[in-house]
Amino acid sequence: MTWLLNILSPAPFKPEITDSETVDKDYRYWRVRIFYSMFVGYALYYVTRKSFTFVMPALASDLQFDKGELGLLGTIFAITYGISKFASGVIGDRTNPRYFMALGLFMTGVVNILFGLSSTTLLFALFWGLNGWFQGFGWPPCARYLTHWYSHTERGSWWSSWNISHNVGAFSIPWLAGFLIYYFDWRWGMYIPGVICILGALFLVNRLRDTPQSLGLPPIEKYRDDYPEEVVKNQPEEELSVKEIFSTYILKNRYLWILAVAYFFVYIVRQGVNDWTALYLVEEKGYSSIGANGSVSMFEIGGIFGTLAAGWSSDYFFGAKRGPVNLLYAVGILAALFTFWNLSTSDPLLDSILIFIIGFTVFGPQMMIGMHAAELCPKNAAATATGFVGTFAYLGSAIAGYPLGVVTQIWGWEGFFWFMVVCASLSILLLFPLWSVTKASETKLPASA
Repeated sequence: MTWLLNILSPAPFKPEITDSETVDKDYRYWRVRIFYSMFVGYALYYVTRKSFTFVMPALASDLQFDKGELGLLGTIFAITYGISKFASGVIGDRTNPRYFMALGLFMTGVVNILFGLSSTTLLFALFWGLNGWFQGFGWPPCARYLTHWYSHTERGSWWSSWNISHNVGAFSIPWLAGFLIYYFDWRWGMYIPGVICILGALFLVNRLRDTPQSLGLPPIEKYRDDYPEEVVKNQPEEELSVKEIFSTYILKNRYLWILAVAYFFVYIVRQGVNDWTALYLVEEKGYSSIGANGSVSMFEIGGIFGTLAAGWSSDYFFGAKRGPVNLLYAVGILAALFTFWNLSTSDPLLDSILIFIIGFTVFGPQMMIGMHAAELCPKNAAATATGFVGTFAYLGSAIAGYPLGVVTQIWGWEGFFWFMVVCASLSILLLFPLWSVTKASETKLPASA
């Protein structure tokens, strides 16, 4: 076990390169390499995260599972993933993201294969819960990379461009799973994604590195002369203990708590739309399974455009402020949901357009809340901060599983949409006070508090 801990230890800093041309050349190379590597890696995480969603109908038919059992698996995954995201965030600030991200991707591939080999509720719950745990290893390393390799005034653009990786992964898995189910069976829809992610883990080990300083480069703020207001220019990065991170920058950070609760409601909407809309279109509007899945795939396409627009607009139209974009997108979520709910006609084109718009509006705050959380703490606490709010997000995701299924079972699809509209409305109320909050120094409670 000691060898594993040694591998996961942060890479030591090397003496800083003094030649400016070498620094510039190396920074350009490594920023691109780090970016495409974590983009591919996180997209692959989604291939094994969403595999069950798209083999679920075939699995249910083969093994005679009911909706309650299927919803239970989704809730178990969300709970273990949410807990892992927080725990991994704490670990992620004090480990080498190169190996930590690769380890998670390798293990999620393994448990997908084991899931495909199983046939009982107990084993499904065990392996899907383990998948949720190892999925939590993906986000914190990316938060660490995005705060160490890309500076404040450009981060919205880089972060949003990276964030569409999960849309790419989520969009590709229904087609891959559908092909494998059609020509083989649902088990191959778990095996092949698992194998792909095991190979992807080797790719990450080969491509990724740790911080700029571990390669002899100066901190990103020094390189770009782009210092947040609360950072003293040319001051060495302060090492923070776990206790300092929690007591000063997490537990006493009132705005982080608000973001976390808002994330909870945003994720109920995100997961609710993603998991239940296809069934809604089949049961209420008479769609075929293929037609419903085709329309729902527009949710991810909308997410790609919404994510890019959110990040770029926050940098270039709002002066790197994340609060205004979060609030405006949340209002858009409410409007799009309400319109989709009240569209009584069965028009595949119009339904697809509205699902696209919902995806566009949902994935803005889905990405931007995490980035806002990372920027409300020192960058050495970024993974912990994003893990903290991410835990609340996946508690929301858990609510969108079995509990939302029960609501829909009792009160029908009208109850489903009322639930979603209330959640969207609450997210607006919570995000409103954060409109102008931009830096870590604003997030600490007064000493008397």
